[in-house]
Amino acid sequence: MKKKSKTLFACQSCGYQAPKWMGKCPDCGQWQTFVEEIVSTRRTQGIARGLSAVQAVPVAIDSITLDKDSRLKTGIGEFDRVLGGGLVPGTLVLIGGDPGIGKSTLMLQALHGLSKEGHKVLYVSGEESIQQIRMRSQRLSTVSPGLLVVSEIDLESILAMLQSTQPDVLVIDSIQTMFSPDLTSAPGSVSQVRESTVRLMLVAKQTGTPIFLVGHVTKDGAIAGPRLLEHMVDTVLYFEGDRNYVFRILRAVKNRFGSTNEIGVFEMNESGLQEVANPSTVFLAERPVNTPGSVVTASMEGTRPILVELQALASSTSFGNPRRTILGIDQNRVALLVAVMEKKLGMHLMGHDIFINVAGGVRINEPAVDMGIVAAIASSFLDRPIQNDTIIFGEVGLTGEVRAIGHVEIRVAEAKKMGFTRCFVPESNLKRIAVTKGMELKGIKTVAEAMEALF
Repeated sequence: MKKKSKTLFACQSCGYQAPKWMGKCPDCGQWQTFVEEIVSTRRTQGIARGLSAVQAVPVAIDSITLDKDSRLKTGIGEFDRVLGGGLVPGTLVLIGGDPGIGKSTLMLQALHGLSKEGHKVLYVSGEESIQQIRMRSQRLSTVSPGLLVVSEIDLESILAMLQSTQPDVLVIDSIQTMFSPDLTSAPGSVSQVRESTVRLMLVAKQTGTPIFLVGHVTKDGAIAGPRLLEHMVDTVLYFEGDRNYVFRILRAVKNRFGSTNEIGVFEMNESGLQEVANPSTVFLAERPVNTPGSVVTASMEGTRPILVELQALASSTSFGNPRRTILGIDQNRVALLVAVMEKKLGMHLMGHDIFINVAGGVRINEPAVDMGIVAAIASSFLDRPIQNDTIIFGEVGLTGEVRAIGHVEIRVAEAKKMGFTRCFVPESNLKRIAVTKGMELKGIKTVAEAMEALF
């Protein structure tokens, strides 16, 4: 009598498994995400078959030698900065982003830069044919003999290809299209994504080959597949930006070999992604002059300060519930600051719609821009412009005090370089800043004191 195959139901969002179908996942709370999968009963000869079995031996950590020049440079300065100074051998990098944001374009340009340095690189696409890759590569001017391309989704064939070609860098585009014949589930399922990632992770660690994994993004903005995928890789990069804008932000949310606060700014044009060396100049290029509601503040992205323009619009409304439309900033943070302005400044904002936008499409997650948000809303509410040569930053507390922030001297130096002559900083930071020639520094203790000095 033939033995019946064993089946399980797996959540395609978080990977939770259950013996029967359920409408709602008890782990992540998502609805209609369970898919039936057949459990493979075949015994495998190891999860990384095709690789030479090497017995690992524990060694003393102080006996391990490091090569200072071991990082590989892609030739794209912004990309190398986000990676932490270059590509570490044996690292597994996951790149996610919305469809059409430029993930495949960045990978082709990065591989082209590596191939020009004499490295052999392999680009594996599960979504395009080699003719289509050639057409796109010709448009991006990334055609080089050291760049090998192949269209393949079978993981076993890819691992065999790695042994025969032995590339210095590998790109998998995308991980959701990879298929392992040991599993009966369809490509893109939780089991296939997890199995493919684990196999490629072991390959990267054993051979020292850096591997890029391109991942799709769900409607919620998270990388499709189980959250376990982000825990298995060394670096997670997200491509941000609206396709209606020409600017793209590459942000590191996890990096074992570098800072997680670094961002890379790119401009999308016909020839691909062009790195923006000075983002402050770009974000302030179209700033209006003497306009209420426009304020410039400084945000630290890793080790680099970026000057951005905050735009606010406060307009009276006849409806009972005023609108709060916030783009580029945490909406809860803005609600907190509006409440502080109502209580400490006496501004009746409950009867006004408030719209806030960060010009250029960049997103800011730093409390140091609190004073910039307060100043922009107050400027629009009072219909009084702030001087064009003024920049302001500082964290605002619930009692209306302005708290100290970090990296003040770097922010002030960037502001001076961009032509600003007056800077409002927290009073506690002013004592630790050296006198800057050509820059007038004003310390503020409370938001009320800042409003008196600004208006």
